[in-house]
Amino acid sequence: MNLADIAERLGGVIEGDAELEISGVAGLKEAEAGDLSFLANPKYAPLVTSTKASAVIVPADFDRATKCALVRVENSDQAFAVAAELFYEPVPAPAPGIHPSACVDESARLDEGVVIGANCTIEAGVKIGANTVIQANCVIGYKTVIGENCLLYPLVSTREFTEIGDRVIIHNGTVVGADGFGYAVQKDGSRTKIPQIGNVVIGDDVEIGANVAIDRARFGKTRIGKGTKIDNLVQIAHNVVIGEHSVMCGQSGISGSTTIGSRVILAGQAGLAGHLEVGDGAIVGAQSGVMKDVAPKDFVMGSPAMPHLQFKKTVANTILLPKLKEKIRALEQRVDQLQAHGDAG
Repeated sequence: MNLADIAERLGGVIEGDAELEISGVAGLKEAEAGDLSFLANPKYAPLVTSTKASAVIVPADFDRATKCALVRVENSDQAFAVAAELFYEPVPAPAPGIHPSACVDESARLDEGVVIGANCTIEAGVKIGANTVIQANCVIGYKTVIGENCLLYPLVSTREFTEIGDRVIIHNGTVVGADGFGYAVQKDGSRTKIPQIGNVVIGDDVEIGANVAIDRARFGKTRIGKGTKIDNLVQIAHNVVIGEHSVMCGQSGISGSTTIGSRVILAGQAGLAGHLEVGDGAIVGAQSGVMKDVAPKDFVMGSPAMPHLQFKKTVANTILLPKLKEKIRALEQRVDQLQAHGDAG
């Protein structure tokens, strides 16, 4: 595909040879001749001048001299996503129907175009909407309801009574609806399991990464709002409620009965205590430990979490501690010298 065709699809403006043949996409460091790359983060701008890529998608205001052709666009990150689709080789679509090795209860209702892969188990009372694909080795628990045009990759498990909306994607190894972590402590210190009788409700257009655990509610519902995106290895405990279009990055964890608003970002390895509220539009920085409520649109970092500017000042001051220690030691020595001189006088 030549660069002119790509630029037309991206709505971009070419600087350089529009007839260049592009055979693939790659990062600025890894790209070779024939590749199309992109610049989204300004800190990588110097790499555009040294990349081996034949062409680079850049923001409209990019102002460095380069050896390669450029495609100027308003949003380079989004444009590259479109370009990548042009070179992606999709997995062949499976034929609708039930694989002979699958075990489907006779009471399950499968709408038109549903695909059930090899070795799947579809339990009693399950309802699966039109054109949903359940790939190999998935287990769909008792009376689970799955909407239309969903995709469950291999080894996904949904426990009983789970509710999943339309166009939901769930990646390999994720478990939806496992028991919440709830025990009653007895007088002798032993722990007795508390029945977890609620379920999990997942809204439309949610995407859930690999090896995510979303626990069923102790009672009531654990909820994931529509459009929310959940990265790999995320833990969402019982009775958590997450609003719409929020983002949970890898290895973040949310304790029980915490409420997360809409358009919230939890960065990697963020940890939230239970029974908290995080307001709409808030951001929790990477590896933060949140012990109290976070107001809407606040940006917190650190453990315990604090306003991000305060956290940055705290870190900067901590880095200065060795120098301050040396300075104090020098001042103490000077005071000792002055005292000794005074005593001698």
